[in-house]
Amino acid sequence: MIGTIGLISTVLPAIELYDTLSKGDKELTPVEPNTVKIYVCGPTVYDYTHIGHGRTYVVYDALKRYLSLRGYTVVHVMNITDIDDKIIKRSAEEGRDWREISEEYTRDYLEMLNTLKVQVDHHPRVTDHINEIIEFISALIDKGYAYVAPSGSVYFEVDKYEEYGKLSGRLEKSLWSQEQEYLSEKKKPYDFALWKASKPGEPYWESPWGKGRPGWHIECSVMSSRYLGGRFDIHGGGTDLIFPHHENERAQSEALFGVKPWVSIWMHTGLVMVGADKMSKSLGNITPLREAFKKWKPEVLRLWYLHVHYRKPLHFSDESLESAEKLYERIHSAYKLAERLYREAIDQHYLRGEDLKILRYVVDLNSRFHSALSNDFNTPEALAVISELVSLIYREIQYNPKYMLVSLSIKLLKSFNHVFGVLDEKAEMAAETEPLVNELIKILIDVRKELRKRGLYDLSDSIRGELSKIGIQLMDKGLETTWIIRRKAEH
Repeated sequence: MIGTIGLISTVLPAIELYDTLSKGDKELTPVEPNTVKIYVCGPTVYDYTHIGHGRTYVVYDALKRYLSLRGYTVVHVMNITDIDDKIIKRSAEEGRDWREISEEYTRDYLEMLNTLKVQVDHHPRVTDHINEIIEFISALIDKGYAYVAPSGSVYFEVDKYEEYGKLSGRLEKSLWSQEQEYLSEKKKPYDFALWKASKPGEPYWESPWGKGRPGWHIECSVMSSRYLGGRFDIHGGGTDLIFPHHENERAQSEALFGVKPWVSIWMHTGLVMVGADKMSKSLGNITPLREAFKKWKPEVLRLWYLHVHYRKPLHFSDESLESAEKLYERIHSAYKLAERLYREAIDQHYLRGEDLKILRYVVDLNSRFHSALSNDFNTPEALAVISELVSLIYREIQYNPKYMLVSLSIKLLKSFNHVFGVLDEKAEMAAETEPLVNELIKILIDVRKELRKRGLYDLSDSIRGELSKIGIQLMDKGLETTWIIRRKAEH
């Protein structure tokens, strides 16, 4: 595939992603040409969205952004589970209607996504798809994969699906036990509920089997297939969903549709850890995103989420976020410096040997950036490439701002931002005042240069210090000085 990003042309590698089912990297070959369909398991809305949830949402958003950078049309669906045991339990505990619970936390979820700059194409809700769920279950019964219990609940008969356990690697039936309720009416303890007969006081919908509501697993099979078709490209979620949720999804979907694979690639993000434990509501160690945003910028959180490979655990601590913040500031400042150099650069029609060496280096960085993201979406390696570019800008390009070198550097930074989404904010200075500010800084630099020539270093350092306090950093090389504006003033 030939990819062109501005003036940088290179042969881009095929995109490979780790497939949980086959336990190895698999080349992305879309079911439909040039279109990638992604389904990600979204939240059960019974509490506030927390930092652990945010990782999954940002990872798949960044993956979608990279696929679009590579020229694919991406359809991204993420469900909202707005009826579930946990919502019903919360409703009973607080004495509030279950719909009020789900609406409150759905609003929080959507607000957190917006703050994190995560864009999802469609958010189907379970309660809007009850009829489709009933039709899906009826079809499974007709095909002999499901049975109706005396209570009116409907169960999937796991023994009828021969490949059960392959996704999670749980091949022994002793490892399949789930849903310990109603064991007496199941054929086997590992059969799982497709439809749950209602208990007194619980919300319900009418069905051919009596009053009840959907089981958890059936909803994702129904909504993913409704919006993405009977086969699609990527199914994502956290590693904690592999069993039983995704195992059950795969079983009931391949049983009904008669296709293998139902999903081309199964992707799973690692857990966010607090010390030795995963961040979870059940352990009470969560940090709601709305609280995290009081301390950390959304861009810093995005960078933090992506600085570790998506399949590895991500350890939450103030120290790790502070490191991400420093890196964010460094990249942002380099980008603003490159933008200013671009405006001031003079086009050179002939590049000398050292210039060509830098040019080849930037082109190589671009190639490595794409190689990293094409190899199981290795965002930390891509981030390391951008760090090299930032160092090159500070070390070489700012002192030799040839137009082509600056132009290619900016284009690579924009490709980085297209994926990572951390440089989207407008500059703090209004566009109409920036030229004036630039001229004033140049005047102060000229004054400092004269002071240094005269040996008046105390006055020169005083100007430098005062400018630093308002976020303007001067960098001297001999008598020549360059500068950048940092987004945070240094104190």
